[in-house]
Amino acid sequence: MPKPIISIVTPSYNRSVELDLLIKSICEQNFDLKMIELIISDDGSTDDTEKVVKGWAIRTEFELKYLNQKNQGPGRARNHGMEHSVGDLILFIDSDCEADSDWIKNIYDCFLKENFDACGGPDGARGDFSLLQKAIDFSMTSFLTTGGMRGHSKNMIAKFYPRTHNMGLKKKVFEKIGGFGNLRHGQDIEYSNRILSNGSKITFVPDALVYHRRRTTIRQFFKQVFNWGVARINLFHIDKNLLEPIHFLPALSLLISISVLVGCFILPNVFYPILIISSYLILIISIYGSLKYKSIFMIFYLPVIIPIQIFGYGLGFIWAFLNHSILNKRELVGFKKKYYQ
Repeated sequence: MPKPIISIVTPSYNRSVELDLLIKSICEQNFDLKMIELIISDDGSTDDTEKVVKGWAIRTEFELKYLNQKNQGPGRARNHGMEHSVGDLILFIDSDCEADSDWIKNIYDCFLKENFDACGGPDGARGDFSLLQKAIDFSMTSFLTTGGMRGHSKNMIAKFYPRTHNMGLKKKVFEKIGGFGNLRHGQDIEYSNRILSNGSKITFVPDALVYHRRRTTIRQFFKQVFNWGVARINLFHIDKNLLEPIHFLPALSLLISISVLVGCFILPNVFYPILIISSYLILIISIYGSLKYKSIFMIFYLPVIIPIQIFGYGLGFIWAFLNHSILNKRELVGFKKKYYQ
């Protein structure tokens, strides 16, 4: 088998079911599979991850490597994978994702055309995902709720930083700047910022799509977005350029919403109209999301999911800001968890 030119690295912890779907999606790529290798970097799983991966390894047209380490987090697992990669181009896709059939092809075509140092692409929901997953996907990717920060709009309000659910870089970049750091939240943004700071060229590949199976409960989703708010303050203390005006909006929205709710009891004639207008605005966005995903039932999810995303992020942001400012704490951790669970 010839030496692969593309190495795909996926960290995983106790996600054997999702890995089965991911590996299947790589097998179905419209690309010469002999040109790739897939590295599953197991972060100390206790399920049947090894059995699933090795079961696929005897059937795939590409080299499928299985690496194992003690549980140290996704950053270390990705570094472990990169250290064992042989391709000139390294791609990252998370274990809860599935690649569109043209994912590798579109990235490689863009790489040949633009010779980028690193790249990122969008994530989305497939038609067979649950209504909750689709609602979360809309809330996290729509320009109306995020300003296009995650790479789903050509008119991004904030700078685009590739995230590791769909990211690529030259092996030379890894050899130059090293691997991922030890941040618990926001590792991928810190790494993308380090790539940019070293003068590397980052390209957004809009048609390099992965399908992301997002958090499956509202409780998990709230914890996730809370941790993102915490991460933004941690990132600010690494590089002040990582905090842009748009990142204040969820916290500002939370404070305004609390003020409006309190105001409804003090000056109802003034604040009730504001509350009603805000509710209608969320309803209009929810109707748009339902039409986009062609599911009228999403209208029952989006009016809940959108505020949870905005207020959860805002709460984490405020909590971390106060801890940094008043208690002078450095890196903060939101909801503690085992990665990937």
